[in-house]
Parts: sequence; C-alpha cells; structure tokens
Amino acid sequence: MNKKIILSLLLCSLTPGLLIAQPLVGDTLSKARSTDGSYISWKEHLIDDPIISGVPFSGSDGLVMADLDLDGIDDIVSVHESDSTYDSTIPGETPEAMGHVRIAFGSEDPDKWINITLAEGVEASAAEDAAIADVNGDGFPDIMVAAELSHLIYFQNPGKNFRTQAWERLILPMTQGRGSYIRVFLADLDGDGFPEAIAPNKGAQRPTVEDYRRSTAASIYKFSGDPLLGSSWTEIELGFFSNPRNSEPVDIDGDGDMDIIVGSNGENRIILFENTDPKNLVFEEHAIGVYGSETNGFNMEFVDLNGDGRLDIIGAAGRTLSWFEQPADIDHAWISRSVGSFAPDSMTGFEIEDINDDGLIDIIAGSYSRGPRTGDGDVTKEDALGRMGWFENPGDLERAWIRHDISRRKRGMYDKFIARDIDGDGDTDFVATRGNSYPYDGVFWLEQIRTLTPRPAFERARETDSPEMPLFDIGN
Repeated sequence: MNKKIILSLLLCSLTPGLLIAQPLVGDTLSKARSTDGSYISWKEHLIDDPIISGVPFSGSDGLVMADLDLDGIDDIVSVHESDSTYDSTIPGETPEAMGHVRIAFGSEDPDKWINITLAEGVEASAAEDAAIADVNGDGFPDIMVAAELSHLIYFQNPGKNFRTQAWERLILPMTQGRGSYIRVFLADLDGDGFPEAIAPNKGAQRPTVEDYRRSTAASIYKFSGDPLLGSSWTEIELGFFSNPRNSEPVDIDGDGDMDIIVGSNGENRIILFENTDPKNLVFEEHAIGVYGSETNGFNMEFVDLNGDGRLDIIGAAGRTLSWFEQPADIDHAWISRSVGSFAPDSMTGFEIEDINDDGLIDIIAGSYSRGPRTGDGDVTKEDALGRMGWFENPGDLERAWIRHDISRRKRGMYDKFIARDIDGDGDTDFVATRGNSYPYDGVFWLEQIRTLTPRPAFERARETDSPEMPLFDIGN
C-alpha cells in the first residue's frame, strides 16, 4: 500500500473525533476512469501565490484567460479580495480593504509564468471578478474588473511592452462609491462590433437586512468614443432586485443575439432579460420559475444537457449542484434536477467539460470553507471545508451523477475553474483560484493524470499546506 495512504490512516486513527481507518480525501485511491480504462487523478501546479510573488494578496476570486500579448499562448487575469476579515472592514477597527489585480503571462512551459500586479490597493478594493475583450477595437484584449468596494475599472491594453508599461485605466464614474460589484462580463449586445459591460450592483459588500429590503440595479454600461473618458460611458438599467449577484450574457433562446440572465440573492431567483431589439438595447423581462428548487444564480453555466436543442442552466440550489431544464416555452416552468452535493461543504465555483473523454459533459466544482482565512482554526470534518471534486455524467440523466472527490482541506475557497489542456497532452486540465487560505491563496492548475493503476486522488504542490480532511458523508 502507498506509504502516504498508510500514514493518513494512522493519523486518522489517532485524531479525536475521526473514525478509525477513515482516509483523507486527497490520499484516497481514485476510482475515476477514462474511456480507455486509465485511472484519473490530479496533480496541483502553482502559478501565482503570495509566497512565489512576495506580494501579500489573498482572497483569490475571479479568473479569466486570453492571449493578452498576442504571442499565441493564453495569459491569466486573476483578482484577489485581499481582505482577511470576512467580507468587510469596520471603520476604526480594521484596515481599509485593499485588493489586487494580477496577470500571469504564459509560456510554452506550463510551469513557467511571469506574474505582475496590474492594480492594487484602494483602486482595486476587494476585487472580485474580471472580464476580457477588445473594448477599443485596436486588436488587443482589454480588461474590466468588478471591485466589491465598490466600482468597475476599465484597463486598456497598451499594445506593446505589455509587462512593463502602465495600462491606462478608468473607474467608471457612475459606479464609484455606489455600492458593491461582484460580477462583470463583456459582450457585444447590440451587434456594433464593440462590447458592453454587464454588471449587477449588489448594494453592499456585506448586506444587512436593510440592504436586502432596498433594490439595486443590474445594468449595462455602453461607451461611445474613447473608453478612457468617463463621459463616454452610459448606464442602462435592466431592472432592480434585492442583492443581485450576477447578470450573465448568453443567447439562451438561440435566436442569434445575447440575452442576460440575472441572479437575485435576496429573492433567491433568476430572471431572463430577452434581447428583443439589439440595436436599441431593448430587453423584455421574463421570470424564470424553477420547479423543485430555488437558486440565486451566483455562478451559472449554460449547456444543452439533454440534447433537445435548448440551453439548460447549471447552478447551485442551496448546497446542491443542479441543472435546470429549459422548457419549450420560455415562460413555462424550468425543471430542477440534481447533479450532486458536497454537503456539509458549500458549493461555490464550477466548470463544465468532458473530463473522461466519453463525449458527455461532466462538471468540476469547488466549495467554500467557513473557518478562519489566515489559519486552520478549530474545525472538524463536520464543518463546511474547502473541497474539490467532479461529477461524472451518467449518460442517462435520470440516473445519479457519479461524484469523484479530489481534495478536502480545512481551508479553501474554489471560486473559479477554467478548462484548458495546459500541458498539451490531449486531456483536460483546469486553471483555478483558491482563496480563504492565506498564504496559500492564489492561482494554480490541476493536471489530469492518467495511469494504468489507481493513484491517490490528489497530489499537492506544497510540502506545507492546510491539512487534508476525511469526508463527512450525510447521504450526499
């Protein structure tokens, strides 16, 4: 037996509150297999963190990839809340929330990245999300960032000397000091060749009852002229909701233009804004009624799971990852169907991809630990911990999806995954962020490992890290 597994079993047997011989998740032999019969496990590779960089960022959240320097290799833009207190600061008691926007420039070697800081401090206060598109039409991808305290920031690609030259930037004036922004997207909604920014204002970084009682806008931000001038931007308010967390562009009805799905946390529902007049940015609101569950649409993926030609929605319903089947009539009820759960761990980020090469969409997901952000704390396997795993599509969607656990640690928040074949070996890897784990926050990639015999599910990159934990299965 693998020496690492033997040690894990011994530790479990000697630790109060743990069942004898209960294996730690990452050390458990993987049962997942690809279509060629190989066993699937995962190896962690570090891209950027406070130890590597010497920059004290933390609370890693949003992640996007694109070829920023046009060298044929994708780069990574990541945002980091850099706030060690939970979601807010207390005037006079805690330091002002900061934040970091980082770029990792890729190379032909998947383990060699050049990391730089694009923005930090109050400018990027509690940075939460980023989007990439060529906004000004010069052929170079630009960046839009959502800062939870509290604005949208546009960064213009300089077009040369990418790694050393300052990126000109603009805080959109109508967003400054107005509330809190946690998601942002860039998409060409009106078909004029230039993207609009789409973002919800969730009202407050740490909403109170009063914040939930007042509605704030999910909006489109359109520019005309120079995007570096505040006067060039116009806000178009789609609608007002209690603590809207997401407003994501997608052609949900398949008519060739981009619609918008809004997620309201306070109302625990999602809303469709159908693009009925793209040229004039006119949208018609439709309530999406989900039979069988509720969802706030914090994270969503869109895919035709059942092959009926209509996009379905994947999202979290409570602690359960679910998919919502689109009806033939958009105004009829969507049916909720369970994918699986990490309970008692809180589902956070996820990504869709065919992981095992069987031609079916699988889902990788991560959870949100609720313990301290800067130490492991007094948590047990019964608590909500940091977890990664994936759900194998059963083929017959009436059957249960198969959960394959990767890792479960005392600390961790896995907010975003992006599917990429990073090492070019033909199988799917994932780039991801990890928060709530300082000094182990940051960006990493998961290499898919295929072997003839089973291996431990997870091989970590660091000698020292937040400890692996066993499962606490409650029928999930």
